Amino acid sequence: MKYTFTTLLLLWLISASFSQSVSPEVAKKMKQVETSLMPAVQLADKPPVRYTIAERMRQFKVPAVSIAVVNNGKLEWANAYGYLSIDSTRKADTETLFQAASISKPVSALGALKLVEQGKLSLDTDINQYLTSWKIKPSRFTAQKPVTLRGLLSHTAGLTVHGFPGYPKGRQLPTTAQILNGEKPANSPAVVSDTVPGARNEYSGGGYVVMQQAVEDVTGKPFATFMQETVLSSLGMRHSTYAQPLPEAMGKNVSVAHWSTGRKLAGDWNTYPETAPAGLWTTPSDLALYILEVQQSIRGNANHVLSASMTKTMLTRQLGNQGLGPGLNGENSTASFGHGGGNMGYRCFLYAFSESGQGAVIMTNSDNGMDVINDILRSIAYVYNWPDFKSVTRKVATVQPDQLDKLVGRYEGYGDKKPVLEITRQDAGLQVRQTWDNHSFTLLPESDLSFFVKDEGGPFTFETAADGTINTLLAFGHDRWTRVK
Repeated sequence: MKYTFTTLLLLWLISASFSQSVSPEVAKKMKQVETSLMPAVQLADKPPVRYTIAERMRQFKVPAVSIAVVNNGKLEWANAYGYLSIDSTRKADTETLFQAASISKPVSALGALKLVEQGKLSLDTDINQYLTSWKIKPSRFTAQKPVTLRGLLSHTAGLTVHGFPGYPKGRQLPTTAQILNGEKPANSPAVVSDTVPGARNEYSGGGYVVMQQAVEDVTGKPFATFMQETVLSSLGMRHSTYAQPLPEAMGKNVSVAHWSTGRKLAGDWNTYPETAPAGLWTTPSDLALYILEVQQSIRGNANHVLSASMTKTMLTRQLGNQGLGPGLNGENSTASFGHGGGNMGYRCFLYAFSESGQGAVIMTNSDNGMDVINDILRSIAYVYNWPDFKSVTRKVATVQPDQLDKLVGRYEGYGDKKPVLEITRQDAGLQVRQTWDNHSFTLLPESDLSFFVKDEGGPFTFETAADGTINTLLAFGHDRWTRVK
């Protein structure tokens, strides 16, 4: 029997229940999180906007959401919402598997850094010295500096290939060497050096596949086996695996991947032989164990995988806000680590504070998942008083129509493809259309030249030439666009 998305969500509203025993105090906070979802921006002259998880899941066609919240150095609660797929009546629970996508990377980094502590790898030695079944091809960039494990883990190795699309069920899977060489049946380009190592931060899933190959070469084990023995089992992550394809024994409680339209992926999900950057199957509760391990290890209180000193090295900024695996934010008492993830049909996010013992993991089975995740993060931040992800209140200014008309036009960005923003009038604000993907959003004014994105809060500032004409646009506070029409 087929069910509509709305019918399934209504069933969920009737039948949802806590998936674990919690105290009345925790149950109250849990309910607050579930009913306090909010946009990034609240308007000063309007009543505060609040949503429930069910409302946002229905709006964005997200069949399943699973959450784990860490507080005071422990897993305080976990719960799942919705169903395994758009046409299933089986509810998701806290043991339902999701693809972690790029959250695989910081967990993988634990394994690589363990080998550094064991003396089997070095952070700053040419990685080609450890690679035996495949080598990074020499280039004018590597002639200046070698590619190292530190560079691979921090996305500063100067290697290509941002991410991977995965392989539908039944498709022949490439070997690791074929992925790195871009050879059939691989569906991604070759991983090559295109920048001097250490010169800049350039996100590279390809670099993590190089790390995957190095780990296999020095240990003589498949990466999934090494990670199971070294990290997952050590942390008690019983519902997690890097095995690709997903073992049949673990396939009985799995969330199915969905497009943004709400339609299921053919074959239910893709397979990712790029296991180190994208191949982890897991649950929020298991990833909460990763959070707790890092939080406790940095103080010398756990160290099931890494010592306190190596954990501190992992959480030390390299270039920008990138550590050796996780992304980093804040300083001292607000220092945090985290990572997002996006495989075909899955979106997820992990975020935690190094000192306070707080954090959360949210996983979804939809390409629209981040729309719900962002609102849930703001709800958690509100309920648990996090310093990050708080909704802000903005006051909308009244700007005369003739002033708005002066800002209308085409604005060209930088780069080979010259991206264009088309800006038009919309009521008392402006409408922006990104020509490369046809995505549109609304700008509301704070002054004649300063605006913000209605739903996200990102700043847009128009700049004038000496004669008073509008000549440039500073979008989201950093991207500069030149007016061409």
